[in-house]
Amino acid sequence: MKKILVIEDQAPMRRNLALMLEMEGYTVATAENGRIGVEAALRDKPDLVICDVMMPELDGHGVVQTLRGESSTATLPFIFLTARSDKADVRIGMNFGADDYLVKPVNRDDLLAAVESRLARAEAVEARVQEAASNGSFHPDFSSHEPLMSFGLTNREAEVLLWVAQGKSNADVAAILGMSEKTAKQHLGSIFAKLGVENRNAAALQAVEVLGRPRKG
Repeated sequence: MKKILVIEDQAPMRRNLALMLEMEGYTVATAENGRIGVEAALRDKPDLVICDVMMPELDGHGVVQTLRGESSTATLPFIFLTARSDKADVRIGMNFGADDYLVKPVNRDDLLAAVESRLARAEAVEARVQEAASNGSFHPDFSSHEPLMSFGLTNREAEVLLWVAQGKSNADVAAILGMSEKTAKQHLGSIFAKLGVENRNAAALQAVEVLGRPRKG
């Protein structure tokens, strides 16, 4: 049973989100501010975090930055909740490491679709990493896209592939890198051609294999 941590300072919203998720069979833990949320995430190791952006003590951007800086939670699926839908704010959240972004008030179908999608992506990435790790110790380093340029990719294509290797969708990549989704798809098509693959899973597997190699210097 998947465990979800909801970090939200508004009690009615927090209870509503928890109820919707519990009715779908998820185990839900809650936290009323960012500081408590970080402590809960590091202690309880949930499978996914849903976090408000504007909160006292530590806002959502601070929460995701903190969790991305810890090895145990660096790849934890993370969904932001916000009352704002400005694209620049979305981009900031994605750059900090969020996987998805839902605007309040969130309806049940959108919430569950986002949760299911992010859990499925996390499982798919983990499966790829485990497959690549079957031959020995394997620790992909996602800190730089430069090793991916060894495939003959342009700088921008390597940036796109770095995020795809971490399970990001085309829309995610577009938001993170400040491009249109159409441009992200075009880059991905070029990446497929250069790698000689037909889908994003195959491209991501090649990427994590390269990112798992020891780096010089």
